[in-house]
Amino acid sequence: MKQNKAAPVIAVDGPSGAGKGTITQMLAQRLGWHLLDSGALYRLTALAAERQGVDFTDARALAAVAAALDVQFEPTPAGEPVRVLLAGDDVSRELRTERCGENASQVAVLPEVREALLQRQRDFQQMPGLVADGRDMGTVVFTEASCKIFLTASAEERAQRRYRQLLDSGVDVNIDALLEEIRARDERDMNRSTAPLKPAIDAQLIDTTGLSIDEVLEKVMAASGQA
Repeated sequence: MKQNKAAPVIAVDGPSGAGKGTITQMLAQRLGWHLLDSGALYRLTALAAERQGVDFTDARALAAVAAALDVQFEPTPAGEPVRVLLAGDDVSRELRTERCGENASQVAVLPEVREALLQRQRDFQQMPGLVADGRDMGTVVFTEASCKIFLTASAEERAQRRYRQLLDSGVDVNIDALLEEIRARDERDMNRSTAPLKPAIDAQLIDTTGLSIDEVLEKVMAASGQA
């Protein structure tokens, strides 16, 4: 698949739990555009590396795993996470575990891995348009995106959302430990030397704290000029 630079891109960045996943899928479905869940690519790399027994300190080997990923994204009913296939195996649930998220955060700091995945992400830019969900979509991957949005929310709000999500999935988790993990991940992601988590200079900031999904979608649609 070759990148079509004429296709419009709505780049949506922000920390984990800000609502990017749900909002970007709803937006893509509403517009009939393609969807890129860039975070899943890092989680897939981490998962594939773990399955292959690759050392997480071996940047070159991790980059090779990233370059060879056999991945497919399949649409799901509104409100449900995107179905992700790794070499034909449905790994959607496994990708959403805290362990996989932590491993992905370690993988994402490596320049070699980011370079291996950069063109793959850009290849998702196809007509009629792309909604890209990530942490550096507007600052690194799609710097010329027609619209850049940065979604955020308080760490407490994001921990509560993740807590309810995990409970609904039948996973028992401690809310205080979850909040601590989120804060630690924020600190690591915002201060990494390669593509730190931050809004693009021309991004529109939307704080989702206390807002419903429908309220956030309305704000994003308005900010993107698609309302």
